[in-house]
Amino acid sequence: MTDDLDRLFERLVSVLADDAPGRLAVPFPAAEVYERLVPYRSNRSILKVATHQDYEMAVLRLLAGERGYVSLEPAEVRDALRRETGESNPDTGLFRQFPDAVLSLNRLAAERFLRGDRAYAPPPPPPLPPPPESAEAADREEDHTEKPPLAGAAFELAEQSETPRQCPYCGETLPGSRKVNFCPQCGQPPSGELRCPACGGEMDVGWRYCVSCGRATGFE
Repeated sequence: MTDDLDRLFERLVSVLADDAPGRLAVPFPAAEVYERLVPYRSNRSILKVATHQDYEMAVLRLLAGERGYVSLEPAEVRDALRRETGESNPDTGLFRQFPDAVLSLNRLAAERFLRGDRAYAPPPPPPLPPPPESAEAADREEDHTEKPPLAGAAFELAEQSETPRQCPYCGETLPGSRKVNFCPQCGQPPSGELRCPACGGEMDVGWRYCVSCGRATGFE
C-alpha cells in the first residue's frame, strides 16, 4: 500500500520522464522538486495530501533518502534532514534552507514506477564535429581561389581605362590601344624608372646628360 512518499516519488519520476529523454539520469537541484517539478498547489490532489504540512513532510522524507528513492549531496545536508524526520515535532520545511543541494534518483526505484524503455535512458550524446578537410580538398579550394593580378599587368590595365595616361617625364599622352613599354616621345619607360637612352643607366628627372656615359638625354 502506497503512502505520501511513494506517491511523491512516483509523480516526480513521471514528470522527469516526460520532460526530456534521459532526464532521470541527470542530477538536479533539490529545490526543483517543490518549486517546479511537483509543487504543492498543482499536485496536492494527485499526491492525496490533506495539508501543506503533509506535503512538506513527504518532501523532507524524500530528500532525507528514506527508502533509498533518491540520494542528496552534500552528505551533511542529507544527514541533517534525516535527523529532522526522526524528531517528534519536525520542522517539515527545513529542506528549504538547502536549495542548492543536488538530487540524484535511484535507478532501480525509478524503473519500478515507469513502463517501457524511457525508464532510465541516458541522455543522447552531443553531435560529433564535422571532420577536418583533407589536404586534397584544401588544394582544390585553393586552385579555385581568385588570385590578384600580377604587378607587371598594372600598366596594361591602366591603358584600358577611359582616362588617357600621360608620360611622367615628358607629359605627352601615351597610346591607349596597345601595350606601352616606352614613351614614343621621350623613349622613357612609363614604369617610373628614368633610364639613359644610350647605356640604360639610372637617371634623375632634369638631367641633360647621363652620368654614366655622358650621352645627352634630350630633355630640356
